[in-house]
Amino acid sequence: MTVYFKDMAQMEKLLGINDSNLAYLEFLYGGELHSKGNRLSGSRDQTRFPAFVERLQRLAEDRVEPFSEAELYMEWKALDEEEEGPERQGISVAGRTLWPKSRRQKEYIAALEEKQIVFATGPAGTGKTFIAIGYALSEVLSGRRQKLVLTRPVVEAGESLGFLPGDLAQKLNPYLKPLYDSMEYFISPFQIRRMEEAGQIEISPLAYMRGRSLNRSIVILDEAQNTTRGQMKMFLTRLGEDSKAIVTGDLSQIDLPPKTGSGLVEALSILHDIEGLAVVQFNGADIIRSRLVKAIIACYQGQEDEKWR
Repeated sequence: MTVYFKDMAQMEKLLGINDSNLAYLEFLYGGELHSKGNRLSGSRDQTRFPAFVERLQRLAEDRVEPFSEAELYMEWKALDEEEEGPERQGISVAGRTLWPKSRRQKEYIAALEEKQIVFATGPAGTGKTFIAIGYALSEVLSGRRQKLVLTRPVVEAGESLGFLPGDLAQKLNPYLKPLYDSMEYFISPFQIRRMEEAGQIEISPLAYMRGRSLNRSIVILDEAQNTTRGQMKMFLTRLGEDSKAIVTGDLSQIDLPPKTGSGLVEALSILHDIEGLAVVQFNGADIIRSRLVKAIIACYQGQEDEKWR
C-alpha cells in the first residue's frame, strides 16, 4: 500500500510535527508505515487506510495545524459511520472551517442551523460548547446576528459577585475562561476585545439577565445543569426577535445544593416536543480527546452508574 501527498506540508498535517502521529497511525493501519518524500507506504494491502488518508487530505485543505491523535481517531471512526467529508456540514469562522467529527456533532450542527433553541448535553470533551462558540461567532461575524451573549450560572460564587474585586468582566472572567479559550481558537484575543468594545460580544451572569429582551442575538448558556428551575425559565423567555439560544450542560456534573432541582433536567423533561427546539445528547463515544482521557472518563462514568443502581 502506498499513498501520496501533494506536498510535504500536507503530509506533516497527517504525520504531525517530527512524525509524532506515526505510532498512532501504525496502530490504526495494523502494521509498520514508512514515509519517504511525499509518500507513505506499508506492507499490508488494504483499502480502508488509503480511504482514511484521502479523507484527511480533504480536511487538511482547511487547516494549518497538524491533526491531533483525538482527531485522527474520530475521522477513523467516521469511516464506520459512512460520513464522507463532502457530505458533512461545516461551519466557516474567520477563514477556518469547523468540521463535525462524529455523527452526533453533525446532528448538532444541523440543529444549530435549523432550530431557534438547541439543548446539547453530555460529558466534557464532546465538543458541545466548542461547536456552539464556533457557530455563534460565525453568525455574528457574518452579520446574521448583532451580538453573542455568553452566560452561565456562577454556582461557586452563589451568583453573588459583589464581594469579588474588579468590574463585572473581571469578576466573571475566571468562570467564562473555557468559553474564551474556545473563542481564541477561531479569532485572536485582540479581535475578541474589539468585538466586546463594539458590543458584539457580551458576558453576563445569568442573574443579571432578568428583565431583558435579547433581539438579533445568539445566546450561549454554558454549565446549564447548575441552573435552578426559575433561572432556566427566566433565561429561555429572554429571547426576542430573530434570536437563538444554545444551552449546554453535563447532567453528571450538577453542583447545586441538595434538594435544589436542576433547571436543565426539568427543561429537557417538559420542553422536548416543542417545535423549533432540538435536543442533542452526546455520550462517551463522542469524546474527542486522547485515548487516555476517554478511558479515565469511562471509568468515572462506570463508577457513577454503579452508584445509582
